[in-house]
Amino acid sequence: MLIAYKVALDLVRALRPVVAQLRSYSPEAADQVERAASSIVLNLAEGDRRHGRDPRRFWDMAHGSAGEIRGALGLADAWGWQVESELARALLDRELGLLWGLTRRSRSKATPEVLSSGPKPRSSR
Repeated sequence: MLIAYKVALDLVRALRPVVAQLRSYSPEAADQVERAASSIVLNLAEGDRRHGRDPRRFWDMAHGSAGEIRGALGLADAWGWQVESELARALLDRELGLLWGLTRRSRSKATPEVLSSGPKPRSSR
């Protein structure tokens, strides 16, 4: 299982009170954050079960959804909405970093094992 998946679930938990606060200012913004957070988790879960280059497509979508949450929190700040989001922002920053690594790994030497929390396979020499 990918570390990014576990962090995404933690992010959803941290966003629950943020979404509740957002809802009082803009139900649409709250719904957008809920959908984007769910999209991160679901795309990571689906991408983790794919092979070849296919997983990257799902990780790219998850990365886009994380950016969408960042945008929604920035919008809340710009509108002056009082939303307590420090923990969610910290987890979001971590998630964005992990997703950036996943989406860029095909261009580097990183392997899925480096990016996952599971045991590393033994060399078959």
